[in-house]
Amino acid sequence: MDFVTNAKKFGVRSLLLQGLTFLSVLTSAFMIWKGLSLFTNSESPVVVVLSGSMEPAYYRGDILFLNNGYSPIEVGEVVVYKLKDKPIPIVHRVLKVHTQRETGEQFLLTKGDNNNADDRGLYNPGQLWIQRDEIIGRVKGFVPYAGMGTIWMNDYPQLKLGLLGTLCVLSLFSND
Repeated sequence: MDFVTNAKKFGVRSLLLQGLTFLSVLTSAFMIWKGLSLFTNSESPVVVVLSGSMEPAYYRGDILFLNNGYSPIEVGEVVVYKLKDKPIPIVHRVLKVHTQRETGEQFLLTKGDNNNADDRGLYNPGQLWIQRDEIIGRVKGFVPYAGMGTIWMNDYPQLKLGLLGTLCVLSLFSND
């Protein structure tokens, strides 16, 4: 059966209802995400660990829950930071904290638990410290390996397309 035959069979109103239901699910997910962002004061309250640099604390595929409170960051905390002009956030532990006496502004040096050296090689050229405004959040909890689907979809784009196509077809032709 082709799309036109199915459209006539279900009727225009039924297809519009299915489309609106699909849009409702998408907007609800977006609202939940934005609500979590406001509640946690983080642009990205949930992230997936993409590398093994934090093993054995966190493994590739772990989902991390973040909070970006206003209290000072301390040595030993695991933070997620995003550098200017670099698209992927980095999950690493705070190695050193430098606080300016006059302003109270914090500057952080980070390092992956599984790395031999600190992160200065990852920072932008000439940058020696991470500034507080580059911190996306502090890790407050995690679910082991729950984010492996995200990694598989990034590693195998055809899997992502197949999954999205299947979801679209199912949402359009379900009887609910």
